[in-house]
Amino acid sequence: MSAPAPGGGEARHEARPVRLAVVVPALDEAHEHGILTTLRALRAQEDRDFDLVVVDNGSTDGTPDLVQATIADWAEPRWRLVTEEQKGTGAAADTGMRAAIAGGATHLARTDADCVPPPDWTVRVKAAFAVGHDLVAGRIVARTDDLPVSRVRQAVLSGAVSLASTFGKFRPGNQDPSYLGPYVMAPGCNMAITADLYERAGGFPRTAIEDLHEDRALVNEVRRLTSSYGAHPEVVVRASTRRAHAWGLVRTLGWYADHRYKPEVVDIR
Repeated sequence: MSAPAPGGGEARHEARPVRLAVVVPALDEAHEHGILTTLRALRAQEDRDFDLVVVDNGSTDGTPDLVQATIADWAEPRWRLVTEEQKGTGAAADTGMRAAIAGGATHLARTDADCVPPPDWTVRVKAAFAVGHDLVAGRIVARTDDLPVSRVRQAVLSGAVSLASTFGKFRPGNQDPSYLGPYVMAPGCNMAITADLYERAGGFPRTAIEDLHEDRALVNEVRRLTSSYGAHPEVVVRASTRRAHAWGLVRTLGWYADHRYKPEVVDIR
């Protein structure tokens, strides 16, 4: 999809320098398969030309100390830690995005501290921007290094993600005459957006995940501004299945479908 140009036709995207920043919200991820695994995956990127902003969201397990020590040990001058005391993935992600923009980022990518981007992730993110999309919706697959996930369960989880994506296209909350293009599912742990569009759309709502899915809210605000966005299944991140393990697949789907399932404990660790 490309944004319509004034007077009709397709908008032309002029080449512009790209300064990519990766934002990673984190809460109590100092365990064996937590933030350190994510940082290692980011350090192993084929394209290392990016800033990194890790946002600690009130951890009590030593996560910020671990991140600071890792950044110092690896001597990563473009990596830094910021804090956000207001509880919520939306608040933490927004703080990180705006810190990255203040640091000079023109393009933003987000993953989460329980996720593992493969080595070509930033390469593919930049390539997706290069085709003219200002918001890139990536794809998530099951992570298998932290919890046992059989091939059958991987297939079931993949099917569930596809089902959720299809449901989103017909969900009443995603229908509005003001939208300039169709709904796309852009998971918060694997999405990217230009800094300009992020600010124009108002950013991630500064909410807790149990109150609002901030990624869906941002996508729908983007849809009011442009049709220059799209799904990019080649942009992959491996996401933890710990919610599905703790709640079961049906309840997990209910959680992501407008919080039809309301668990007592949301922050599964």
